[in-house]
Amino acid sequence: MAADREKIMLGNGLIHEQLSGAIIGAAMSVLNTLKPGLDEKLYENALVIELQKRGHKVEQQRRFPVHYDGQPIGSLIPDLIVDGLVIADPKVVSEFTDTHTAQMLGYLAISELELALLLNFKHAELERQRVARSKRP
Repeated sequence: MAADREKIMLGNGLIHEQLSGAIIGAAMSVLNTLKPGLDEKLYENALVIELQKRGHKVEQQRRFPVHYDGQPIGSLIPDLIVDGLVIADPKVVSEFTDTHTAQMLGYLAISELELALLLNFKHAELERQRVARSKRP
């Protein structure tokens, strides 16, 4: 199933393929330095530093208002938005679940971005999952 998610395509290639590769590379560097199993917020903060070092613009905890029937009902706050294009969500979990995917789809719908990356720092090898929002005609 994860392999299927890794192959989400748009046109001739993956959505934001180069940027997502750069984010994954930065996350691997963070994991190799900090090692697995720390608090998510530590990985999030370290990933901000690593991405900025590599020349990327990173927004941390940006609020997106949510409305229902024209009325504000709250906000969604993705962990990181990289270069205004990709949501990066560091996790420390045994494995990704459908709930994680659904949360990313919600973030993508509200933010109108196309791609989110789930990054799992729980294990010695970085686990990642691409979640793409399908555009509706």
